[in-house]
Amino acid sequence: MAKFMDVHHSMKGITEEQLREAHNADLAIEKDESVHFEAAWADPESGVVYCLSEAPSAEAVQRIHERAGHKADEIHPVPLTVR
Repeated sequence: MAKFMDVHHSMKGITEEQLREAHNADLAIEKDESVHFEAAWADPESGVVYCLSEAPSAEAVQRIHERAGHKADEIHPVPLTVR
């Protein structure tokens, strides 16, 4: 499975609780597309939210986000990771 980082640009003022609710909405249906959302990060001031997932495709990630009510503005493959 490939990793993807998706970006949402219009979530200005998002709270930790709202971010958790959005993430949980994805988690509740992620198996329908064989996706696993690993983490989400947000900058409430700029309204940018990032989500890291493992999925068969970017389209699968987008389908889950759309069904959960928060379509991604960008989805990028993440082929390399260092820790």
